[in-house]
Amino acid sequence: GSSLLTGPEGLMAKERENLKRLKCLRRYRQRYGVEALLHRQLRERRMMATEGGGQQAHTTRSSQRCLAFLDDVRCSNPSLPMTRHCLAHICQDVNQTLFKPCVGSEDVPCAKPVPVTFSEEPSCPLHLRLPPPMYVPEPSLPVPEELEVPPAELYLSAAELQPTESLPLEFSD
Repeated sequence: GSSLLTGPEGLMAKERENLKRLKCLRRYRQRYGVEALLHRQLRERRMMATEGGGQQAHTTRSSQRCLAFLDDVRCSNPSLPMTRHCLAHICQDVNQTLFKPCVGSEDVPCAKPVPVTFSEEPSCPLHLRLPPPMYVPEPSLPVPEELEVPPAELYLSAAELQPTESLPLEFSD
């Protein structure tokens, strides 16, 4: 914008007015002086307060990893949002109420975390107990071994099927 004012030909009055408006719009709602200093300090205090919370805000990459240990080795999976454990180890957190371990079956025990539902025993898809089928097939009727042959008197012969009266030509096929 400032390079336009230094040109040899200069600006016309209308162009100068438009340039002045553009500069005013650029500075609109920007803080200057003491107001800008106080706003920056407030923003810094808010950042320090959220970082200092620690438990509520996970700001560093190390705090986003799961806290569970397997054979003295820390789990490297990312933690679930707002928690300190990954999906595989979320049941180790005693304060959480959204997941329960799968009860499994007598043959195959299972401890996979399953979201809590309205059922008493939440289970993973592998151990899900299906309800009994609602459709019960009707008993079939007994089929006779041999079908009875109807008497031959019920059938008409070809001679009996011939018309007895003479029909017009369009029906004589």
